Amino acid sequence: MSNVVTIVENIVQPIVDSYHFQLVDVAYEKEGRSWYLRVYIDKPGGIDIEECALVSEKLSEKLDVLEPDPFDDAYFLEVSSPGAERPLKTDTDIENAVGEYIHISLYQIIDQNKVYEGTLKAVDPDNLTLEIKNKTRRQLKTFERKNIAKARLAIEF
Repeated sequence: MSNVVTIVENIVQPIVDSYHFQLVDVAYEKEGRSWYLRVYIDKPGGIDIEECALVSEKLSEKLDVLEPDPFDDAYFLEVSSPGAERPLKTDTDIENAVGEYIHISLYQIIDQNKVYEGTLKAVDPDNLTLEIKNKTRRQLKTFERKNIAKARLAIEF
């Protein structure tokens, strides 16, 4: 499956680049009996349905003539926005999220928690610093990047 994702990333990247969009993620997943090839794209100010359809059409054309066919089964192609809680997968994603409210999941428990949410205040090659609410006050907490399993944008309530 990772081979399929790599192949699709290599095909779709020039397409999204040509429209000045950003490729956020590619996933090839089985749900029930069906396979889904999901491509998430974005741009400053957000992506709209017509732009998703445009990328879907161009990508579909390229995938239809791909030899050898990397897909063992029929699949549904979905091109969409990553949504309000989009994953932060690359260094660029994380750097662009400074000032945003994010959610991180850790590999190891720190201060009795494996999950934190807060405003991303600073990023360096080794650490992320979040401003976290602790009851009625806010505090800065720094996390080693190597201990972060996943990061995504979050909605603050």
